[in-house]
Amino acid sequence: MRMTALVDERREQFKKDVAALGLDSARSRSGGKGRIVGMVLMVVGAAAAFIVYIASLTLSDLRDIASYQLLSVGFLAITIIGAAVYTAAVVARVLSLWLVRQLLESNAQSERIAEALARSDS
Repeated sequence: MRMTALVDERREQFKKDVAALGLDSARSRSGGKGRIVGMVLMVVGAAAAFIVYIASLTLSDLRDIASYQLLSVGFLAITIIGAAVYTAAVVARVLSLWLVRQLLESNAQSERIAEALARSDS
């Protein structure tokens, strides 16, 4: 129980520090757009590839089937691009939070060192 309370306390303090710096609002909007665009590209690409596959089942001419295959591969590429955009947005969000955390911890460590030096001088 004690460890959970400590983790919750540190999490709340981190949220307060990030809010005080004003970093959370600007970053979350850009990361949210990237995640949304990535999800939309993944869904549209996969759905369109499936629709092209269904449409190609009725064809008998090999040239038409080959063109549908190319179209389907293009939609699968869009799906992969969407996955890459989504992953990049999520990783950017995690790395930005990690960087802010490192900055805050470094700042706290500097303050502790400065206080220790001030105590030793007096």
